[in-house]
Amino acid sequence: MHLTLYDYWRSSASYRVRIALNVKGAAYERFPIDLLDSAQKRAGYRTRNPQGFVPMLEVDGRPITQSLAIIGWLDRAFPEPPLVPADSNERADVIAMAMAIVADIHPLNNLRVLKRLTALGVDEEARNEWIGHWIGEGFAALEALAAPKAGRHLFGDAVSVADVCLVPQMYNARRFGVDLEPYPTLVRADAEATALDAFAEAHPDRVAPGSGTS
Repeated sequence: MHLTLYDYWRSSASYRVRIALNVKGAAYERFPIDLLDSAQKRAGYRTRNPQGFVPMLEVDGRPITQSLAIIGWLDRAFPEPPLVPADSNERADVIAMAMAIVADIHPLNNLRVLKRLTALGVDEEARNEWIGHWIGEGFAALEALAAPKAGRHLFGDAVSVADVCLVPQMYNARRFGVDLEPYPTLVRADAEATALDAFAEAHPDRVAPGSGTS
């Protein structure tokens, strides 16, 4: 099986998939797509991925798009360690936490939204306020969801897809100067996860252009 990951070094969704691949111990080839150069919109890439987003994982040439779909595929193809619990109730809890990030926080502060705000005349200060507002609102809800169920990680003591989604969003929050003090559960879970090699090796600084690993 040959896996090729098309990603951008600072894309949150790409960061999630790099973490998941590392957690699973899956060997893969990485093909960077420069979002700042609009490489994702070029015909060759759009033919394989009509949305023109990253990440995309090709499995023996077959494309899989959307980060959670990719992670779900990895969880079936590489069952150990599982990123989603087998128990139905626990599975629902973990997926809800992941979706709070993937569906409710991240889309409001990703690059294409920020570019659109700029095109509409929104200045940098207002854009940063926008980012901070939506991350803060989402993190407040996630903190409340996670606090009763967290252990070493966001859900119990095992790494789950919730942690895989949390860590890139915490990276974004720090980039934009969001105050994380109100979210002690998230901060603790992030620290536990980022201490693991699978997470550390996926960090944007480790795969950035010029880092030697891109």
